[in-house]
Amino acid sequence: MVNLKHLKIQHLSTLGLILTGFLCMAIAHPNAAIAGPTNENIEIESLLSPADSRALAQANQLIQEAIAFYQAGEYAQAIPLVQQALALEESVLGADHLEVANTLSNLSLLYESQGLYAEALPPSERALQIREAQLEPTHPDIAFSLDSLAGIYKAQGSYRAAQMLYERSHFIYEIAYGENDLGIATSLNNLAGIYKLQGNYPAARPLYERTLSIYERELGPDHLNVAVALNNLAGLYQSEGSYAEALPLFKRAIAIQTNALTTYHPTVANTFNNLAALYQVQENYDAALPLYERALEIRQATLAENHPDIASSLNNLAELYHTQGNLDAALPLHEQAYAIWEAAFGENHPDVATSLNNIAEVYKDQADYALALSFHERALAIREQTLGSAHPSVAFSLNNIASVYEEQGDEDTAIELYNRALDIVEVALGETHPSTVIIADNLNGLLQAGRMENEIQTDGL
Repeated sequence: MVNLKHLKIQHLSTLGLILTGFLCMAIAHPNAAIAGPTNENIEIESLLSPADSRALAQANQLIQEAIAFYQAGEYAQAIPLVQQALALEESVLGADHLEVANTLSNLSLLYESQGLYAEALPPSERALQIREAQLEPTHPDIAFSLDSLAGIYKAQGSYRAAQMLYERSHFIYEIAYGENDLGIATSLNNLAGIYKLQGNYPAARPLYERTLSIYERELGPDHLNVAVALNNLAGLYQSEGSYAEALPLFKRAIAIQTNALTTYHPTVANTFNNLAALYQVQENYDAALPLYERALEIRQATLAENHPDIASSLNNLAELYHTQGNLDAALPLHEQAYAIWEAAFGENHPDVATSLNNIAEVYKDQADYALALSFHERALAIREQTLGSAHPSVAFSLNNIASVYEEQGDEDTAIELYNRALDIVEVALGETHPSTVIIADNLNGLLQAGRMENEIQTDGL
């Protein structure tokens, strides 16, 4: 019997096309942070006292220094600079000034880039409140704030809340920019990403394809925005089981990024991770291993030690070891990933469920079926709660639980769970998707074994 693990055991990095996107890449958006001083701020300085003007000039200089750190991937060094700038601006302009909202967005972005989502949420919410109070309801800056807040919700696993905000922002962007402007491409990417996370691949695909088309046309084939769009579309193709379509897109994205960025930039690590994941599902383990190791090396060098992206790398490397039968090497890496994700997100996040699922699979292969069932059932409960009962990840959990019951000889329970899993993926993914085929093979193999056993027993009578 072929056993299916969670489709996202290779934890993919979805790159955001605005600076506040999940596992974001610094890409310019018409209103994106990290931002320098606005024209409005420059005009205000002429009305201020010399002391206040000096304070704002100092704030602007701090922001510029923070931008340099951010673009180099040195997020931790940028945070105190933005905090100092925020304090100076609030003292001169007041707590509800639009320039303060910009700096709050910058601060939120930096926390998010460090994986500090609880810290990122308050400044993002406050920036949105300031903009909604002072701008027209369809102003693009409000859409930017909605996108920023949605990105945090998405990172925390609150996909439905994120989708509502992304859809609101997309409506505003369409009014502001039209259907094919650079500004709308950012929104299309973010909306596609939240659809993909919820298993709605048919809705995500045309949005990702439109994003790529707009960026290639407006920015040229070698722009970093194009690399991000390529990465995200390739990740969707992989989720759909279209591996041959995904591979050249990942390779092209890496070529663009390594030419434009330092090889130790977190964004490069994200795409290394994703290409490795594709090689792994294609069973090209020799190609996957050095890419996973490189991604982990970059992340450990550039991110905080408990950043969720480091957990992603640990998880993926563990899964590769597991696939190769090295359970002793896999388990401690899975446990490290689990500890980081749980600390970052809490107990009921989809990434925590991924970790629980993968630990359960190690225990199952060690024949510790009681522990395996315990971890799998926790993973299933989280997925049903956070993703809904019709999500493919729920089917993967059902399949994996079924395999444990099958190993224990409880064929009736296993058949029931395989059937439930198959019903979900046939609707969500289609009958020809690799995951659907595997679950169907698991079910048919068990049914065939039961028929053969009955025939043997009948022949013996």
